Amino acid sequence: MSRAEPAGAALLPERRRTRPLWTLGLLRNELVTTFRRWRTLALLAVLAGVPVLVGIAVKVQTGNGSGAGRGGDGGPAFITQVTNNGLFLVFTALAATLPFFLPMAIGVIAGDAIAGEANSGTLRYLLVAPAGRTRLLLTKYATVMAFCLVATLVVAVTALAVGALLFPLGDLTTISGTRISFADGLARALLIALVVAASLIGVAALGLFISTLTGSGIAAMATTVGLLITVQILDQIPQLHALQPYFFSHYWLSFADLMRDPVYWHDLTRDLGLQALYAAVFGTAAWARFTTKDITA
Repeated sequence: MSRAEPAGAALLPERRRTRPLWTLGLLRNELVTTFRRWRTLALLAVLAGVPVLVGIAVKVQTGNGSGAGRGGDGGPAFITQVTNNGLFLVFTALAATLPFFLPMAIGVIAGDAIAGEANSGTLRYLLVAPAGRTRLLLTKYATVMAFCLVATLVVAVTALAVGALLFPLGDLTTISGTRISFADGLARALLIALVVAASLIGVAALGLFISTLTGSGIAAMATTVGLLITVQILDQIPQLHALQPYFFSHYWLSFADLMRDPVYWHDLTRDLGLQALYAAVFGTAAWARFTTKDITA
């Protein structure tokens, strides 16, 4: 007994010292595992295909002499400007993917984060390692947020490449009617991509919370995507206008205000504040659920 106690005491400080390294290793493994899955690659491929299809459609329509689009057609924002400047394809592609494709992809990855591990029987193995439930949950959420950023950049970079290939580039006109340089427009495009990625952190937290409620990855993904669709429908019903400012999707398209001169920050700050609120509420709910539930798989 006397020999075992000093040995255990000697190992305890060493284990504590290696926890930060273990956290980085766990995050690295989660990132590699997530981005190596065929499902993840397929989702990124679909997202990359949207700006390609939009760019080709606009190019063909322009070639037929019918113009890039008409005001009031209900198409994606900025689509009427794509033929004048290929950089507008970045904004158009983000506006086209944000209402459904990007949130759906985030919902699939977030919904599978915990439930997928439980379904495959690897969740107990991860918890046996010196990670801890809180650390594992934070790592999962960080991985989902990394996917938010990567997915958004895939759309933006693909749209920029297609826009440069099919349309001219140069100075562009803002929504306010002022002219800005191509470099300024490119910087705003990057800022818009970051804002769009940040607008999805609420969905990521919601999906992670749902993932802690079930041991079926498919059920968690389907529930998350179903809620996304439901909220989008409710956000279009005029009778619910009093509740709509609290829906996580209500201010998603406010990123267009970054193309104003000067920038209109009101809806942008509301969007980011609302996403932070959703992340805090559902992140806390996910932590409370995950740290108290019985892990049987």
